[in-house]
Amino acid sequence: MQLSRLRPRSIRARMTAATVALFGVVLLAGVVTLCLTVPSWVRAELVDRADRASRMVTILVDDRPVEGAIPPQHDVRLLQVVNARGEVVAAGAALQGRPPLTRAVPGGGDSRVVDRVCPEGGDCLIVVGTSNRSTAYGPAVAYAAVEESAALNVPLVATTLTAGALALLGLLGWATWVGVGRVLAPVERIRSGLEQISATDLGDRMPVPDTGDEVAELTITVNDTLARLEDAVERQRRFVSDASHELRTPLTAMLVRLEACAATPDPEECTQTLEEVLGDARRLSAIVQDLLLMARIDAGARPPEELLDLGKLVVGELDRHSFRLPFTTSVEPGLMVRGSRLRLDRLLANLLSNADRYGGGAVHVMVSRCGSHGVVEVRDDGPGIPADQRDAVFQRFTRLDTARSRDTGGTGLGLAIARDIATEHGGTLHVGDSVKGARLVLRLPLAPPGEEGGTIRE
Repeated sequence: MQLSRLRPRSIRARMTAATVALFGVVLLAGVVTLCLTVPSWVRAELVDRADRASRMVTILVDDRPVEGAIPPQHDVRLLQVVNARGEVVAAGAALQGRPPLTRAVPGGGDSRVVDRVCPEGGDCLIVVGTSNRSTAYGPAVAYAAVEESAALNVPLVATTLTAGALALLGLLGWATWVGVGRVLAPVERIRSGLEQISATDLGDRMPVPDTGDEVAELTITVNDTLARLEDAVERQRRFVSDASHELRTPLTAMLVRLEACAATPDPEECTQTLEEVLGDARRLSAIVQDLLLMARIDAGARPPEELLDLGKLVVGELDRHSFRLPFTTSVEPGLMVRGSRLRLDRLLANLLSNADRYGGGAVHVMVSRCGSHGVVEVRDDGPGIPADQRDAVFQRFTRLDTARSRDTGGTGLGLAIARDIATEHGGTLHVGDSVKGARLVLRLPLAPPGEEGGTIRE
């Protein structure tokens, strides 16, 4: 069964079965241990009790005969004194006129004998005899007997303990089933609610219980995940729509111009048409290349990284491209960053191209250190970016009404790609405050001093 299809009832049954199995093994081990140890322990206690009583009797008859019945010793009432001829010469009240409890006598140099006696019609007895060679009755043995406990009946003990263990195990299983069911009930509600949500309607949210426990935190996390998923799906839909529109525009223009050229094959007009079509094809190629780059970034494909001099990267981009406006620079040397040269070149090229495209008369680029980060600021003197649009300008295919249009030749992906590359390298890219024009600020973490490995590039 796949985990995604695992129902709470199955989890409930498995948890209950696992709990019952675990405690069943523990209880079984306990029953076996008790069956093996309890009878021995109880028998030892009974023997010890009878032994103390018999020793007290030997002391009692050591000097003079007992007058009347032998008084109970340590709550033991079954007492007898048997002389060397096997005659009962003294007994407790319960054994008056009764024959000897046992014929077993101490032997082999031992002063004590232990026997088990089961008289007809009565309970079995544990009898302990202690010999004394100098009593008032001459050599004699003092016997003390105690009734056997039911705990010495191993089958009865095993049956009782097994029945108790089964009852306890059943109660534990029921409690586990009910407890797990109550715990999983909110999870089941979340599951059933999520099952009703589809990719076309991600606006529903799970009700958050007011318990303040882990289930409530789980519900909050699920709702946050749904919100992020809804935002991602919406951005994906918008991106697909915008990409389709951006690709359709140059294709439509190319078809219209080519059809017009085919309808009226005038060499001069067709030459102009081919030049216009070539421009549209270049624009289409640029859009496709940007889309492919964004797809690779979204997929997490990371090219090899190396140590790079941030200032020299900026200067290199300025030397490599021809810009419409003049650029001035202020570069702090020796700011080393680790990253992909191709991706960082693309990031800087997009920032410089954006400033050149929308600037009025000049662009200033500054590279400096700020703590553990290298900072690149690109300032132009163009119309600038309104404060309420500073985040929107980094969205894919976003164009501002007053500052961006398709006539400028951009794909609408330049700043979006630049921010994605900055984020990929652990940095940030945002629009800063500026008195005039736009001010784009790039921050990248600097490589630790003395970092080894990689190749230092300009």
